[in-house]
Amino acid sequence: MAAEDDGKEYRWETGYEKTWEAIKEDDDGLLDGSVAEIIQKAKRKRMLERKSNARLGMMRHIFVVIDLSECMADQDLKPTRQICTIKLLNAFIEEFFDHNPISQMGIIVMKNKRAEKVSDLTGTAKKHIKALHQIESMPCGGEPSLQNALEMAMRSLKMLPSHASREILIILGSLTTCDPGDINQTINELKEHVIQCSLISLAGEVHICKALAKTTGGQFGVVLDDAHFKDLLLLHVEPPPAAAKLEPALIKMGFPHHVTGAVGQSKDAPMLAICMCHLDVPSECKLSAGGYFCPQCNSKYCELPVECKACGLTLASAPHLARSYHHLFPVAPFAELPFNAGDDNDPCYSCQRSYSASKDKNIYKCGRCLQIFCVDCDIFVHETLHMCPGCASHPSTTSQLK
Repeated sequence: MAAEDDGKEYRWETGYEKTWEAIKEDDDGLLDGSVAEIIQKAKRKRMLERKSNARLGMMRHIFVVIDLSECMADQDLKPTRQICTIKLLNAFIEEFFDHNPISQMGIIVMKNKRAEKVSDLTGTAKKHIKALHQIESMPCGGEPSLQNALEMAMRSLKMLPSHASREILIILGSLTTCDPGDINQTINELKEHVIQCSLISLAGEVHICKALAKTTGGQFGVVLDDAHFKDLLLLHVEPPPAAAKLEPALIKMGFPHHVTGAVGQSKDAPMLAICMCHLDVPSECKLSAGGYFCPQCNSKYCELPVECKACGLTLASAPHLARSYHHLFPVAPFAELPFNAGDDNDPCYSCQRSYSASKDKNIYKCGRCLQIFCVDCDIFVHETLHMCPGCASHPSTTSQLK
C-alpha cells in the first residue's frame, strides 16, 4: 500500500504535530480571522500549483455519478448527505457552465446495485437542475454499484470524437460497492478510452476508489465538512490538463444571431415555429417568432450553446468562446510581498481599501503593471475576473495582452 502511494506516509504514521497552534484568537477573542486566513492560503496554494503552458480540453464531456444508497441518508452532513449533495451540485452546475459554456454534462445515480441515467449529455444547465430536483425526492436504498455506473458512462463517452475531453465525477457515500464482475477490467477499459475518473468520498478513503482515480489520471478526495465538500467540487470547474492521446482537431461551429420581431412586419420576418430544444417536452412547447436560427439548416432554438438536433452543428456565441478561452491563458501569479505598516503604501489598486497591519500580513504585486493588490482582490482576479485591472487600464500593458 505504501509503495502505491509513492512513499507518502499516512497521517497516523507522521510525527506529532501541534496543528491547533495554527489557529489563534484575534483581539475580540474570535477565530474567524484565523480560519479565513487558512482558507485564503489554501486557495493561493492551489493557484500557484496550476501548471502553466498545459494543453486543456475546452469541449468537456462529463458525467456526474451520484450515490443514492442507504448511506446517503446519514446526517453527518446537514440535514442529510443526499440533500447537502444536491444543494452543492446546484451551485456546481451553474459554476461549471459559466466557466465551460461549450461543454456538456450528464447525471447518473446509483442505488439498489443498479445505475440509472437521469439526464443525458447536454449543454443546458436548466435540464440538470431540474433532474437534481427529482433526485432530491428519490428515496435512498440498497448498495451502490460502481462498476455499473462506470460502464453506463463509458458507453456514452467512448463514442465521442477524439478531440473531446471525457470525464467522470463520482460522489460516493458508501464504503462498499456491489459489482457484477471484475471492476479492474472496467478501470483498464476507462484508461484505454482516455476517460478521467475523479471521486469525492463522503465517508472515507477506499482503496479501489483511489486506485481508479490514480489509474485514469483523476483526483480523489475525502470530505471533511460541507465547506470542504464545496471546495472539492469547485476544483472540477476548471478543465484538467488534456491527455496525451487527445487529438487536436478543427471543429465546425455556427454563430447564430438572435432574431426578434413580430410576425408579418415584413417579408423577411420570422414565421411562428416551435423551438427544437422543447420538442421532447410538450408542456413547454410554445409558438414564437424569435429565437436563434441555425445558419446551416435554419432550425430554431431558445438559447445557446446547443448542438443542433437536425444537422449536428455546434451553435454558440462569441462570449461563450471567450469565457472558455481564459483557461488557456490565465493571469500570471502575483508576487507576494510582506506588508510593513511604516511604509508609505498606496491603497489596493482594485478595491481602493487601505491596508491594515491586523488584516493584511502580505500584499501582492503584479509583475507586469507593478500595481499592488490585497489578498481578496488577488484571489478575485485569478479565480473570477481572469484579467489584471492594472494591466487592462494601461495602454502600454494592454497591448502586451493581445
